[in-house]
Amino acid sequence: MKANEVKLISPGLEDEMEVSGYRPCLWKMILVGAGVICSGGLLLLLLYWLPEWGVKSTCTHTTLKDAHTVLLRTTDEFRQWFRAKVHVMLAPGKKPFDSLASQPESQVPNGDGELGVSAVHEDCYGQFSHRQLVQVHYFVHHSARYYWNDVMQNFELYKGLEDVNVSCASLHSEHSSGLSKTLQDYRRLFFGENEIAVRVPSLLKLLVKEVLNPFYIFQLFSIILWSFEDYYYYASAIVLMSIISIATSLYTIKKQYVMLHDMVAAHSVVRVSVCRGNKDIEQAMSTELVPGDVIAIPANGMIMPCDAVLVCGTCIVNESMLTGESVPVTKTSLPSAGEEGARSYNIDEHKKHTLYCGTHVIQTRFYTGELVKAVVVRTGFSTEKGQLVRSILYPKPTDFKLYHDAYLFLLCLVGVAGIGFIYTIVLSIMNKVPAKTIIIESLDIVTITVPPALPAAMTAGIVYAQRRLKRVGIFCISPQRINMCGQLNVVCFDKTGTLTEDGLDLWAIHRSEDGSFCSPESEAAKVSLVNTTFVACMATCHSLTKIEGELSGDPLDLKMFSATGWILEEPTEEETALHNPIMPTVVRPPKHIAPEAHQSNPLPQSMELSELSACEMGIVRQFPFSSALQRMSVVVRRLGAKHMDAFLKGAPEVVASLCRQHTIPQTFTETLEAYTRQGFRVIALAHRQLESKLSWHKVQSLSRDVIETNMEFLGLIIMQNKIKPETAGVLCELQRANIRTLMVTGDNMLTAISVARDCGMVRPREKVIIADAVPPKDFQPASITWHYTENQAQAVKDNEIVEIELDEGTWDGEVSQEQSYHFAVSGKAFAVIIEYFPQLVKKLVLRATVFARMAPDQKTQLVEVLQSMDYTVGMCGDGANDCGALKRAHSGISLSELEASVASPFTSSTSNISCVPNLIREGRAALITSFCVFKFMALYSIIQFISVILLYSVLSNLGDFQFLFIDLIIILTIAFTMSLNPAWKELVWRRPPSSLISGQLLCSVLTQILTCLVFQVLAFLLVRQQSWYETWTPESDACNVSRSIFSLRVNVTDPQNHKNIRNYENTSLFYISTFQYLAVAIVFSKGKPFRQPSYKNWLFMLTCIGLYTFLLLIMLHPFPAVDNFLQIVCVPHDWRVTLVIIMIGNAAASFLLEILILDIILWRLVFRGNHRASRPAESSSAHTPQVANDRWASSVLSWLFCRRHKAPRALYMQLALELQEGSEWPPQPSAVTYASDLKSSISDLNVTANQNSTQAKPEASLKLV
Repeated sequence: MKANEVKLISPGLEDEMEVSGYRPCLWKMILVGAGVICSGGLLLLLLYWLPEWGVKSTCTHTTLKDAHTVLLRTTDEFRQWFRAKVHVMLAPGKKPFDSLASQPESQVPNGDGELGVSAVHEDCYGQFSHRQLVQVHYFVHHSARYYWNDVMQNFELYKGLEDVNVSCASLHSEHSSGLSKTLQDYRRLFFGENEIAVRVPSLLKLLVKEVLNPFYIFQLFSIILWSFEDYYYYASAIVLMSIISIATSLYTIKKQYVMLHDMVAAHSVVRVSVCRGNKDIEQAMSTELVPGDVIAIPANGMIMPCDAVLVCGTCIVNESMLTGESVPVTKTSLPSAGEEGARSYNIDEHKKHTLYCGTHVIQTRFYTGELVKAVVVRTGFSTEKGQLVRSILYPKPTDFKLYHDAYLFLLCLVGVAGIGFIYTIVLSIMNKVPAKTIIIESLDIVTITVPPALPAAMTAGIVYAQRRLKRVGIFCISPQRINMCGQLNVVCFDKTGTLTEDGLDLWAIHRSEDGSFCSPESEAAKVSLVNTTFVACMATCHSLTKIEGELSGDPLDLKMFSATGWILEEPTEEETALHNPIMPTVVRPPKHIAPEAHQSNPLPQSMELSELSACEMGIVRQFPFSSALQRMSVVVRRLGAKHMDAFLKGAPEVVASLCRQHTIPQTFTETLEAYTRQGFRVIALAHRQLESKLSWHKVQSLSRDVIETNMEFLGLIIMQNKIKPETAGVLCELQRANIRTLMVTGDNMLTAISVARDCGMVRPREKVIIADAVPPKDFQPASITWHYTENQAQAVKDNEIVEIELDEGTWDGEVSQEQSYHFAVSGKAFAVIIEYFPQLVKKLVLRATVFARMAPDQKTQLVEVLQSMDYTVGMCGDGANDCGALKRAHSGISLSELEASVASPFTSSTSNISCVPNLIREGRAALITSFCVFKFMALYSIIQFISVILLYSVLSNLGDFQFLFIDLIIILTIAFTMSLNPAWKELVWRRPPSSLISGQLLCSVLTQILTCLVFQVLAFLLVRQQSWYETWTPESDACNVSRSIFSLRVNVTDPQNHKNIRNYENTSLFYISTFQYLAVAIVFSKGKPFRQPSYKNWLFMLTCIGLYTFLLLIMLHPFPAVDNFLQIVCVPHDWRVTLVIIMIGNAAASFLLEILILDIILWRLVFRGNHRASRPAESSSAHTPQVANDRWASSVLSWLFCRRHKAPRALYMQLALELQEGSEWPPQPSAVTYASDLKSSISDLNVTANQNSTQAKPEASLKLV
């Protein structure tokens, strides 16, 4: 392997990183040491902030095998650098799953290795002293260990038992007896203690880490500089502010660490029963567990200390810690035979059989005399809970354009500071100022230009927004994402439990007999149906259990079971010992039949209790509902029967595919479509009588594929899923705000379309086109058939062009959500399109509104596709099957009663989607607040920079107490109170800009800078033209002495008084600049349409009024004490009035430029109007003189601002404009799109995804069928 080779570790995973090896280089270390000494430690700080430089400046490249240090770089969009030290440990094998029996025995002392043998697990080495010990290289990064693999010639991460690709069958046969103590100790060398160790750092460590932040280093530099200038008061104030800021930060960080530690530690160490061999069981601490251990789950449950897969028995588990879903779920034993038994175990695919760390096992079901056993598959930070804790401990940076632009803007300010730095040096040299003064004053310019309070001020708006969200029941674990919510332009909604009610009402049952449907029946509890197979299926095919005497489980199962009127019993072990060696859940019909039922059904009146008791059934085996399979099944035995029965329920299409064809009614498709079009949720039932030779124990080892075949179709259950009252109003509000809404559900396609129409996602006159894609089969290529759900007359005409309006909400031309057609895609079709029609994916997603039958991972995939199109994506779900999508979206909102669901950044305590507009409104308000504060702080720096530069020209400066008054009394109070504006009461169609480097914001800042510059220079020049002007001395009294005695001398500074604070220029500029700070604060503190008006922010208004009053008072009616404190001099009353007039002119100019010019004229004609050229021609009635003038002005100004015919930046907007230009999209009704090779002729194509593409991707050819 080459010395400078870069390899990938954890390829394809979220933790994928590039890794390269380095070893120390003596001469480089000597040079760096010299540089650190010469720079006073600054070089060391720089290398600390930049790990890449730190490694490359002290080490040389080497192979990974010989590396002493590794340099890591993430492959995501953030491209972060990390460094890690390579350790060495001694072990009897190189891999955790090696067999110790094959290792040679030899006495090898535990000496220090070449890189220093790790001290971990030294107590274990003694047990292996008789074996040949080898050196194993590893490094630790973010609580994960990466070990060297000689075969791969790379480092790899050992997660657990999955690493050896163990099959489900072998988990039963080879791993169900447990590990020996020796093997357990050996594996613990690699996997470490089974503990999610959240170490709470000491205050000293936290303090050092916090103080080494570049911001505080810059403040330290500023304080040292100000001390040299004798600005002790101001420096002391900054020190006090920094101490308060650091103390607050340390308290918050320490509190978060302690909370996380307590949350994890509460369940991380428990006593467990570990199986040693088939019979031996010993008590041990959970920290000793390793992958491969077998633990016994007690009957009364436990908190799981690891991830383990059930190999014997059944568990009822509360997984709310992981998913936010408080409904208990049933976990069954892993299949051990058949096709499923041969498959490799995967923790995601087999989650219905896996007990996750941190989840609460409420109770267990087990064989008489046998234990409920589980094989440990993952421990420590490799568990699901451990990975969640890692994501909290080591969060990814927030990827938002605002923060990126903020750094660019700060660099611009540094550039301005550089100009001032050079100007100060040149001016000082020309005036023969002492070298010490030149250095201090030139560096002082840098501290003035870069505002030290900027980070704290920008954070204030987010903190206030987080408090307001908490008041309306929205809890946030990632505050930086609040700003992202302000940019959301598409929100995906789950259906069941989110758009519709959680509970389902049984509307009817539609039984099938002899291959045809009976009449629909509204009651399933009728006596005439008690002994039917259909009701037996309803009563048994569920995952309900009793917890503390109450039925608990999935809401759909609860509704279905309660509709039968049957009773569920979970007898004790003693009661079932005589019944059979297994302990089943028993269901039976009620003993008392309602009188009206007897009257209406005379036939069953003769039914005796013995016949009713014959209906009693025991649930022998359960195959839980799988989102991927879209079905669940059970094996039951009727009391007294000699055979068992299998019952199946699930999605009608899936159930029908598993049934014998002659049992399915011919009108099945039409009947199903009729119900789903009306928005009903339809569930199909099926039954199969199993062979009598099947024993209880044999059933436990059968795979579900063997059971779920050759079924007999029983009929349909029609459930009514009511739309929540708030849903339609919220979706309408989002659409009015030009926020696109999508439905992403696991339900039936036609049901989803019906609900989409009912709740307003799809409007009455809009068409829905179902994209039905099928994979290649029998030499036929993959194809998409386009089905229109409306009749042919309403289909898109051949020559119809679908108008795509451009959003007037942002200057760069967002695409409006108005559209005359919507695509609907099923999960199966989505998978086919992703694989075989990649060039159509984005075109389809651009206009798709309904995604049905979507698996959880497909929801995440959809979010990623939307993000790749430059959408800012929100996801709202109930937290159960949406965890991946909630985490992946820019803003995931979980509708959960838990206050701190770790499944998503935001959790709402209200169970409806009304939280979504609230979150977006607060996000927009926080985003605009961030812009306002940033602009204000930038202007504050520039205003002060202008004042100081002008004063430097007369060898003067602002005084210590003037700086103190400006920075503490004016800037900080304004910056923190201007952030208090609450969000606007409604969502508007316009979205705030996402970038600081946008035309509107840059124009705003630049016009205000020029305004402030003009009026400061005006005051500076005018004061020097006054007849009373002279070089100020302590004896000067311009207020009382006649002007005629003043000589017109130039203001020459006394060399002994190099600061020259007290003079007329200083006083005039101090007055002007203080009013400028207040003027720009009010101008920038905008209200509608994203925030409440500033006059409703009473604290901000009181602050502004108070400061204005105080400044006018000391200006028009001087107080000697205040003048002495602020180091200002007395000037004539006429000049004071002149200054007031200048200030009024300044304020008026600022308001006119910001409100009239920028917000009205330029916004209307340039930043919003530049896209109008792309619109279809308007009607002749619109050609009024006003419109003509607007167009002419827009063209001129657009040309002036270089925005004429500027293409939109977002990919989805570019795609929308391309679709506007073509007339062949959407495809015609009943059209079929085939996947074909690019080499085939594309001249006759009716639809192509990207006609300019030169990539060798499968192209789409369209022909009508």
